[in-house]
Amino acid sequence: INDGYLEAHTKSETQRSRRRGPLKNRPQRFAHGHFFLSSSFPPSRHTQTQTLRGLSTTHTNKTNKMGTGDFTIFNINDGYLEAILRGYRAAILRSPDYNNLMQCENLEDMKMHLSSTEYGDFLQNESVVTTAILNQKCLDKLVRNFTYLRAHAAEPLATFLDYITYGYMIDNIMLLITGALHERDISELIAKCHPLGMFENIGALSDKNLSELYNTVIVDTPLAPYFAKCLSEEDLDEMNSSVEVEKVRCTLFKAYLEDFYAFSQRLGHDTAEVMGHLLKIEADRRAINITLHSFGSELDKEDRKKLYPDFGYLNPEGLDRLGRAEDGEQVKAAMEFYADYRDIFAKAGYENKSIEDCFFEHEVRTNVLSFEQQFHYGIFYSYIKLKEQEIRNIVWIAECIAQDQKEKVNQQYISIFEK
Repeated sequence: INDGYLEAHTKSETQRSRRRGPLKNRPQRFAHGHFFLSSSFPPSRHTQTQTLRGLSTTHTNKTNKMGTGDFTIFNINDGYLEAILRGYRAAILRSPDYNNLMQCENLEDMKMHLSSTEYGDFLQNESVVTTAILNQKCLDKLVRNFTYLRAHAAEPLATFLDYITYGYMIDNIMLLITGALHERDISELIAKCHPLGMFENIGALSDKNLSELYNTVIVDTPLAPYFAKCLSEEDLDEMNSSVEVEKVRCTLFKAYLEDFYAFSQRLGHDTAEVMGHLLKIEADRRAINITLHSFGSELDKEDRKKLYPDFGYLNPEGLDRLGRAEDGEQVKAAMEFYADYRDIFAKAGYENKSIEDCFFEHEVRTNVLSFEQQFHYGIFYSYIKLKEQEIRNIVWIAECIAQDQKEKVNQQYISIFEK
């Protein structure tokens, strides 16, 4: 309770020291500025023997990449970052903070209040505050935190964090492809890309045509398996409508979610349980949204079914009902067999809340609960989702204040932590 953070930090420092090789009489710095001198370190660890319930198992540096959620060995590589992340979680805005923001008369007042939170003086260099600037600066703060976690992560956590970014990367690339199809300036679109979905050579895409852009994505991004499976260069010529673009986007997300789910299950232990639950909800949400948005469009039932992820709580009976649905009422009837989704559809329409707003609320509650367990990677995923909701809350309140419509704040504001 009180000493877990320092224990995890000490183990992390020791692991990094071993990876760099033995050091002698060299000062090592802790997070809080303290130093210690060590004349020697234990020899580099090539093997480690863990004994559990009388069974002796040998782990090498390259093996045991999966199943590291075992509480007996979790803190060796991941305890430090879990402690850091729980510190980030403690800084997420709570209901009293939002109540204070709602009392602000203008964006300058919001700037002053946010400076007293973990955001600090992130707006000090902005002479004029707008909602766009507020959104960008909040995103920058999230990206800095995530980058720190990724830079210090060992495998398989590093790969897990990469998977989190793939969804944003798909959105960014589809934005660029859509812009290229409509002969937009790609350099302008890059500025609108989500920072968590940026990749090394994205800046080089500004002077490429559609064919070169596709080949660059296949070669230089980790999304190559998804694109190779779902989209060919010839298919780009057929993407002449918004429906075709959305079909490609949904197909990519289907492949991505299925891959992420399979990877999480291979990790085993609590990570498999928690991430399995979170990703099943995400898969179900996408299936429901695809169905609702297909009504009145060119997307027929057979094509619609192909876009549903092959896992989730709706799989297979619920997906079959969604595939046969012809209007919103039939979708609602299909959800009667699933308590959580039935409640979501029952709440939709009240206080001008949409299905998407109700799913956001459900997602927040689910991600908050993931922090009730330890020794799993699900909290890293949940932290990103909760911070995104926090940013949506801040931007929505700022929009209401800027447009002098504070009475509409509660329409999209979602409280994350009460106290």
